[in-house]
Amino acid sequence: MTPFTKRIGVLGAGQLGRMLALAGYPLGQKFGFYGSSDEEPSAMLGHMYKQSDDVDSLEKLVTFADVITYESENTDVEMVRRIVAQGTPVYPGEKSLFVSQHRGREKGTFDKLGIPCAPYQLVDSLDSLRVAVTEIGLPAVLKTTTEGYDGKGQFVLRSEEQIEQAWSEIGNRELILEGFIDFKRELSIVAVRNANNEHVYYPLVQNVHHEGILRYTIAPAREIEPEIQQQAEAYMQALLDELDHVGVLTLELFETLDGLVANEMAPRVHNSGHWTIEGALTSQFENHVRAITGLPLGATTPRQPLAAMINIIGETGPVEQVLTMPNAFLHLYDKGERKGRKLGHINLVAQTEEELFAMVNQLKAFLPQA
Repeated sequence: MTPFTKRIGVLGAGQLGRMLALAGYPLGQKFGFYGSSDEEPSAMLGHMYKQSDDVDSLEKLVTFADVITYESENTDVEMVRRIVAQGTPVYPGEKSLFVSQHRGREKGTFDKLGIPCAPYQLVDSLDSLRVAVTEIGLPAVLKTTTEGYDGKGQFVLRSEEQIEQAWSEIGNRELILEGFIDFKRELSIVAVRNANNEHVYYPLVQNVHHEGILRYTIAPAREIEPEIQQQAEAYMQALLDELDHVGVLTLELFETLDGLVANEMAPRVHNSGHWTIEGALTSQFENHVRAITGLPLGATTPRQPLAAMINIIGETGPVEQVLTMPNAFLHLYDKGERKGRKLGHINLVAQTEEELFAMVNQLKAFLPQA
């Protein structure tokens, strides 16, 4: 045990918990995971408190842990309240979780803080959807208010003739209709806050999605004016302080002719921040561990002028090729192949755009149709 050692419990045992542990062990931390099976990505990196073992598994994790964090914004808020009531802190806190797991509450928070976002309206019936379409206009995106990710739980409405089909496919529950934003590209920013109200920010990155799933990230985003980075950091500081957030917070954004428009946020380490493992002086995972254990935050400066992250989706692909490339770094999550599943990622670092995109071009096999 070091003077800094904390026992960190993670609600979830997927790849995010895995990467948190890999970043936390060099800092002397210990990890336990609350997951469903010994086959999950984090299972070999700490004690597994399996949900299926017995009803006391969660209590055992709470007893083990000095602090608890989570992998998903869909984590049960009531569970978090029970843990905190027993005296074990959970970071990020309940408010961050409560707001970010419901798109209506999230958009309401953006409105309160003066952060621009798409026009939106909550709907709970076919009739209210028709009214919302009239008021917001088309095209628009109909989304579930909770639990949607990687393009799931969404329907793009382009004509009024699709309204009944959209309600039939994802309706019969509360939904949110969001107006289309005319944007140049998709960006995101990762920020970190600790309990001492220290903030650090990573540079804005550019994200490219295919079928609702992030395929690759370029970091920093090219041709970002300093005032745009400052605008993103101002949005993040407002959110971090409003939520009293401790840990990593990620904000997805649209870059428009009039500035940045918020899309959605995630109270956790994020896929678009995976480049920081090799690409920044301190990774998002290490900074999350630092924040929740009360350690000073680390520098977010890029190690090289440019970096990229390429997701490995569905099938592992020719990963041997990655291992022959200088300045390419392979991260596999120990997950079985399945359509649309994130199996790992590849990080690249480079001195120039020419060098970076030459490497990306070599890895086209990992970017089908993207």
